[in-house]
Amino acid sequence: MSFNDRKWNLDFITHRNKFFAFSIIFVIAGIISLFTLGLNLGVDFESGSNITIETNESLTNEQIQDDFAAINEDYSPTITLAGENNEIATARFIDVLNNDEVAEVRAYFQETYDAEPTVSTVSPQVGKELAQNAIYAVLIASLGIVIYLAIRYEFLYGAAAIVALLYDAFFIIALFSFLQVEVNVPFIAAVLTVVGYSINDTIVTFDRIRENVKKAKVIKGFDDLAKIVNTSLIQTISRSINTVLTVVFAALSLLLFGGDAIFSFSLALVIGLVAGTYSSMFLAAQLWLVWKARYIKKQRLKPKNPSEEEPIV
Repeated sequence: MSFNDRKWNLDFITHRNKFFAFSIIFVIAGIISLFTLGLNLGVDFESGSNITIETNESLTNEQIQDDFAAINEDYSPTITLAGENNEIATARFIDVLNNDEVAEVRAYFQETYDAEPTVSTVSPQVGKELAQNAIYAVLIASLGIVIYLAIRYEFLYGAAAIVALLYDAFFIIALFSFLQVEVNVPFIAAVLTVVGYSINDTIVTFDRIRENVKKAKVIKGFDDLAKIVNTSLIQTISRSINTVLTVVFAALSLLLFGGDAIFSFSLALVIGLVAGTYSSMFLAAQLWLVWKARYIKKQRLKPKNPSEEEPIV
């Protein structure tokens, strides 16, 4: 099935203010959630210790809690079970376990389950550095994208694209705050993956807009630009939907069958792919339209330099 302006009477431009309003409302709600609920930071970004026990038998939350209580009655970690038969248990400690405590835990589970647990510990300094590096990675990627689009197209394309990209990243972060899903290093990898995918989708849309702008004989203002953008979106919507669906199906498979180890990565990927398609069509293109129309209007109203006027004969 192909989407074209003859067969499909779609009007994306008329409802642009609704798209803007929805995006702004969601951003405000996300900011409120971040200030009130915050993010459920994993051990990667917050100091603490993770202990993973993999056995040949099914485990329960209460059983592992009792095991840690037997080691030290003050131990009360957060337990997460994984595996087909819950044979893998991960205990998260907010505090960093010292070498003697780690050795004691390993000895207990080695003796009880004949399985040596895997222990990963992150100090407060390392967690802080990881969080800063994650922010730097997103900012550097965004800056590179703006520069690339500004050179290949024009600054307004780059500005519109970066607003859409920041919205995609914030959309994922806000939903993780709402749902209180753990944020870890795989989560950052998913955000950067979504940024790359989203900009690809945005560039395809901008390419079609630029081609149709070149074909247009006269562009007087907003109405002419609106027709061009709407036609371009109709021409690319089929490609955008088909592409995102194929990737979403793969991401959903990871989400359903990938296990707890990559749950945050898979969930962030699914959310980000949908948000990226939305932002490419209903934010980036629409913002460019509004900004470009204002620029054309400003240029038309700009007084001419007397030196550029033709001399009176």
